[in-house]
Order: sequence, then C-alpha cells, then structure tokens
Amino acid sequence: MTGSALPQALRAQARACADLGSPFTARLLDLLAEDLTPDSPLGQRLFHWPGDIGPSAASVPLRLAGALHALVLSGNAPGLAAAYPPHDAPDDALSAALLQALHDHAATIDRVLDSPPQTNEVARSAVLLAAAAWLGARHDLPLRLSELGASAGLNLNFDAFALQAGPTRLGPADPALTLAPDWRGPPPPDQPIEVTDRRGVDLSPIDPSDPAARLRLRAYVWADQTERLHRLDRALALPPAPVDRSDAAPWLAQRLEEPQPGTLHLVYHTVAWQYFPPETQAACTAALEQAGARATPDTPLAHLGMEGDGASPGAALTLTLWPGGDTVPLGRADFHGRWVEWSAPSP
Repeated sequence: MTGSALPQALRAQARACADLGSPFTARLLDLLAEDLTPDSPLGQRLFHWPGDIGPSAASVPLRLAGALHALVLSGNAPGLAAAYPPHDAPDDALSAALLQALHDHAATIDRVLDSPPQTNEVARSAVLLAAAAWLGARHDLPLRLSELGASAGLNLNFDAFALQAGPTRLGPADPALTLAPDWRGPPPPDQPIEVTDRRGVDLSPIDPSDPAARLRLRAYVWADQTERLHRLDRALALPPAPVDRSDAAPWLAQRLEEPQPGTLHLVYHTVAWQYFPPETQAACTAALEQAGARATPDTPLAHLGMEGDGASPGAALTLTLWPGGDTVPLGRADFHGRWVEWSAPSP
C-alpha cells in the first residue's frame, strides 16, 4: 500500500461522513488528509498500513477518528476538546489541535488503531424489527436469535425497542427507545415479536458494563451526532445480551447443530460481514447451507444481512429462508438507520 493511499482514504471517508450527516467528521478527516505526514512513528504506521485501508476493509480513517474522539470523551485532551462540538472552531484551530493531540497522545492513539471500529449502531434495529415482524407473519413462530459480529450485543435486544414505520408501530408499549427512520415503501406487518433465545458472537466483544468499553463505543459515534449518542446511552441501560468471544464460523456451526423445534432460527449481521476474513465468510455460508438442508417447517432457518454491496444508496437488505433456500430482497437502508427503503413482498 503506497503512502498516497492514506490521504485518498481520508478524503473518501470524509465524503461518506458528509453524506451520513456528520459535517464535523468530514471536515476533521479532510484536514487530516492535508496535514498528516509520515515523519513520526504514528505517521509511519498510518501511511504504510498494509492492505486495503478503506471503509470496506480496515477502515483506518474511522479508527483514527474514533481514537481522537475517545481522547475528547476521556477528558485527557482539553485542547482537542475545545475544538470539538459543541464548540465551533475554525479550520486552523481544529487543525492545530489535531496535530497537537497526535503528538501528545501518540501511544494512546496507536493502541486504539489496533482494533476495527465497533459502532454497534442501534438504529439498525429498525431493519431487524421489520424483518422479525415479516418472519412472524410468514411462520407464526417465536424467534431464536444468533448475531454475527455482535460487538456489545445492543442489537440483540431489538425486541425491547419500538419502530414507527409509516402508519405502523411495532414493539412493546414501553420501549427502551423508539426508532423512527424515514420509512419509504409499504409498512412491515403489524405482527407481535417473540424471542425465546438470543446470543451473539464477536472476536472482540465489548462488555457494556465496563466504563472503558462504553467510552470506546461512544467514541465511534461521530461527535456532532448527539441523537446517536443519546440513542446509544439508552440502549446501554438495558441488561446486556450474551455475546461470546469466538470466530463466527465455529460458533455458528455449533448453534446451527442445536435446532429448537417450534422456533425460527434467525441468523443476522449488520455491517459486520465485511470485517470477516474470506475463510470465515465461506465457512459461515457453508454452515448455513448445511443447516438449511436439514431445516423443516417446524425448525425453519433465516439468514438476514444488512451489508454494503457496492451499490448505493446505503446497504442491501437480504433474507434467505430455509427450507428452500430462497433469497428475498427486502430493500435498502441507510448505514446508520436514518432511512429504510422497504420493498419486501407480502409474507
């Protein structure tokens, strides 16, 4: 990877942040693209990062933005905090604060760069609620949940949230939070959602009871998107769902070997598949297909993905169902859940 890839990746991520409603993060990344140089150990690492550093792979710009926001949230970089929202610092002041933080806190930033971003964006649960209602209307069975790349497990609790999708409201009467994306297309079925078992997996699960882990989650939310931060805090107040530390492939294979009659097993992931190594992706796919071949009307299996597919806008929503192995396109959604284009057929 040549050094020129870093400024290009920073600018590309800046455009994505602007499109996703974060002008401050877009400005920050554009300034870093102008100001960063490889004349320090940290700069050397950033400029010579191996492999693809873009948003569909290592996401180095988001790692760096998250490291800087973590410094602000920790209170350890008051000079940087003075240039962050709610303050409105001019470009020269923000640039100077960024460079000073990169110098003063290089070791801390370097450690944060080791891990990929884990936003655990709970607004993506709008898609999960809609898909769960659709599956409930089709099968009339309670759900068993298995989430791949679950991070802190916040989206394993999606049935504690409510969804306002056009005229339809899904979820409990007293939800932990209410999601109200810009809903485009027909509403999902007005179907109660029952979950009998939930569990997730992640290579590096985040313990939501750990203050340092909570700070990390908050750091990956862009600093000028206060509603996302408030939503995250409300989701963190719920009892945590269980998330196991493991590679997704052997974990999923074991979960799929234990069908529970009278339940629909929903395996899902939201903007996580891209971070899996190709061999993990292939093993997960094979495990799903093998389990699908064993599925019956009393032990149906569903695989839901909300993932980037190279098209735009947003992420593709795909659902594969067994018995049968049919894939049903459900539409598209904003990566942060701001809108959903729902085009699912009648269940």
